[in-house]
Amino acid sequence: MPLRRRAHFSPAADAIGSELDLHLTGRHVVHALAPGFCDAASVYLLQRWILEEEGRVPADPPQIEARRLAVRIGADTAEDWEHLLPVGEVLVFPRETPYARAIASGQTQLLDGVDRHTSDRLRRTGRDDAGVHALLRTASFLIVPLRLRGRAVGFVACTRGPGREPFTRGEAVAVESLGGRACVALDNARRYERERRTALAIRRSLLPDTGRAFPSCRVAHGCLPAGQEDVIGGDWYDVLPRTGRRVAMIVGDAMGHGPESAVAMIQLRTAVRTLAALDIGPAELMDRLDTVAGDTPGASFATCIYVEWDAEAHTCTLVGAGHPPPLVRGPDGPAERISLVSAGLPLGLGSGRYEPTVLHLTGPTLLLLYSDGLVESRTADIDQGIARLAAALDTGADGIPDPAHPKALPSLCRRLLADAPSDEVRDDRTLLLAELTPGKN
Repeated sequence: MPLRRRAHFSPAADAIGSELDLHLTGRHVVHALAPGFCDAASVYLLQRWILEEEGRVPADPPQIEARRLAVRIGADTAEDWEHLLPVGEVLVFPRETPYARAIASGQTQLLDGVDRHTSDRLRRTGRDDAGVHALLRTASFLIVPLRLRGRAVGFVACTRGPGREPFTRGEAVAVESLGGRACVALDNARRYERERRTALAIRRSLLPDTGRAFPSCRVAHGCLPAGQEDVIGGDWYDVLPRTGRRVAMIVGDAMGHGPESAVAMIQLRTAVRTLAALDIGPAELMDRLDTVAGDTPGASFATCIYVEWDAEAHTCTLVGAGHPPPLVRGPDGPAERISLVSAGLPLGLGSGRYEPTVLHLTGPTLLLLYSDGLVESRTADIDQGIARLAAALDTGADGIPDPAHPKALPSLCRRLLADAPSDEVRDDRTLLLAELTPGKN
């Protein structure tokens, strides 16, 4: 391809496939072609293929529906033509058009000018636009199907005006070769986007409604995945209403990264919600969760901290399962780590010995639950990380001008995440921050 690229196309051809992005790949293709190789170039993908409708398609359909992925005319950017040829527009091409013929036959179409269907559409779209008139003066028109695993998934259209030599068969072969590379890149980008949409949909479905109002309890959360592309990890958190004026909160961490830990996290989070609905005590809930984890592939050795806040009793009950201890900050500070009666063993080991720690609160209190990614570092031990987080909580809380403002807690969460160590520790960072206000007896 490099030799052929130098003979026909711009250096943008070398960038095809460098990014897992459909639209960016399409732009690379048209920039490789125009204005050097042709006066105008566009890329279209079959709508069925983009939407992944993989059902059987007739060999000679009465029409095709294709989405304009990218367009470049002359040296102008696609945005200059957005009003006439908008990117993302889905067009219907009847069977008799060269576009439909290229898709149905898989053969390149080489014509002396734009077809009647295209010229009529351009006239209706542009009316007296000078750019449209320039396109209608096309003297050579090339349509190359984009073929992937034996079937066409779209096409590339190239035009040259009357002042240039018409396309040759050799040039058509060169565009076919370029299209072959583009097809692989486009398919990779489509698959990546599908996986990313799936991951984001799962994450959105798992986010608790931390904006919900609870009696004597305000909650905010923050989450920073381990890597830029990691949209799902093993960390999870939840906020659950209990009977009376009680609220349950949990932060957990399923070991590892990737889909396996994400599945384990989903199962554990679902189990906690089911057990909480039984209205059992925190220690018993953790005992049962330990049993569930032992029977769940990938969930063993997960850690978590479970908290139940009772505004009427002024009590905060905590049960840990091998998880870093929460931090608590009273009205006047400073923030301190909670000394649990027992740190507890990670879930899934069948220990069955989880003991509650009960705090009695007399005034408004900040409670911070977090995952180990927020305090672990390659340059300091975990105790130093917890002390650093406590200091950051004090500094952030003291710097809030109006603690009662609805955005005060979310802003503090963002600050705590931003202050986390950045020494390339590859672990998710998750926190759950609650403002607990004891009720009047």
